[in-house]
Amino acid sequence: MPENPTLTGRQLWLSFGGLLLAMLLASLDQTIVSTALPTVVRDLGGLDQIAWVVTAYMLGATVSMPLWGRISDLYGRKRLFQGAILVFLLGSALSGAAASLGELIAFRALQGLGAGGLMTLAMAIVADIIAPRERGRYQGYIQMVFVVASVAGPLLGGFFADEASWRWVFYVNLPIGAIALAVITTQLDLPARHERHRIDYLGAALLAGALTAILLVTTWGGDRYAWTSPEILGLGAGALALLAGFVLQERRAPEPILPLRLFRDRVFVVVSATLFTATLALFAAIVFLPVFLQTVTGASAEGSGLLLLPLLVSTTATTAVVGRVISRTGRYKVFPAVGLGVMGVGLLLLSTMDASTSRAVAAAFMVVFGVGFGMVSQVLVLAIQNAVDRRDIGIATASANLFRGLGGAVGAAALGAVFAGQVSGGAGVEARVDGVDAVFLVAAPVALIGMVIVLFLREVPLRQAGQQQKREGSGEGKPAAAAA
Repeated sequence: MPENPTLTGRQLWLSFGGLLLAMLLASLDQTIVSTALPTVVRDLGGLDQIAWVVTAYMLGATVSMPLWGRISDLYGRKRLFQGAILVFLLGSALSGAAASLGELIAFRALQGLGAGGLMTLAMAIVADIIAPRERGRYQGYIQMVFVVASVAGPLLGGFFADEASWRWVFYVNLPIGAIALAVITTQLDLPARHERHRIDYLGAALLAGALTAILLVTTWGGDRYAWTSPEILGLGAGALALLAGFVLQERRAPEPILPLRLFRDRVFVVVSATLFTATLALFAAIVFLPVFLQTVTGASAEGSGLLLLPLLVSTTATTAVVGRVISRTGRYKVFPAVGLGVMGVGLLLLSTMDASTSRAVAAAFMVVFGVGFGMVSQVLVLAIQNAVDRRDIGIATASANLFRGLGGAVGAAALGAVFAGQVSGGAGVEARVDGVDAVFLVAAPVALIGMVIVLFLREVPLRQAGQQQKREGSGEGKPAAAAA
């Protein structure tokens, strides 16, 4: 499928705005629920199951990403994206109307299924409508979506729970989603595909089962169950068995859900591994900086979110600047390598904080970390989309999001265990400081490992739209050369 030359000017920006709204919905619902959970418990009960309101959404989104990505490669993305929006809105409406905690958990899983499509397909469509050389200029806007979601989510969740009803945490998605759907329907012009394909449903089921088991291990291990408990060991063994079955299925499937040929592409492997390590390191800051700010400096829950603004704004600003440099030069490998090194330095600085550290100093350390991360995530997505065959854009984008999600899940579990181990040996504020510092000290070498991994990235030159259309029109080169 060639780049779409008809999307220019106003139509391009409106389509891109619709994609940003969809990304905002998916990322906002990862954070907006947290501050409303106490109110949900008071209304629906089920305190022992409340974590599943968050976990069900995460599972639904993560396990569905490969399926959304692969089907879009086979049949086109516009109608599938419209379907993902509708699934998400249906899940949102049902979640808002839930009469029991069990219903809410089930509807959140449905909402997560739609969210997996929103995030994966939106990023894949960006690759369809914007040439790789030009895409860097748009990365700042994409990063801004995640910043808005990170800051506004907890604030909005607390506001709706206190001033209206926790149900509006979900109902607020409906007008925003309706606008996104209307914009995409009227402005986005992408060709559909009508060839017959044999979708690898068995491979999708095996992969979904393996991912579910892995995520449950990281969610429950060391919390609900001991790491050596029969439940966790059984889930681990099940994950390995399902992964083995998945590999066997993908080797024989005529149209595999996750083509194993992607793992023979060095760019795909390096980017996936780097995204995993970078996101793991990111979660040290995102999860444990609020812990430090609340339990050590005395900030409120909402206030700690605002105090993270230096990290989030510096990430967005760096992403925007780096994107423009990439658009001018066509070179990108240096940025994630430098960025991961700066992230490591930032984590080492954060590990020096204690009860006497001022908020200004903490903010400066956050800026260092944010500047580093701003050079990494979106650049790596660009690299993987630019390198793979055009027929694999959707599944490659889904895989990038998948490895980011796994990095976050593993990071939250492993770093949580580090923190708990430190806190259990002491008491009071000093124990919490030691726990947070230990988390940052563990995460710093993870970022540096990511820096070493990304040095093996093969830099595929980014092409401009005119160059790409010329190659496609002449039929020269293999599909990977025209990948967006």
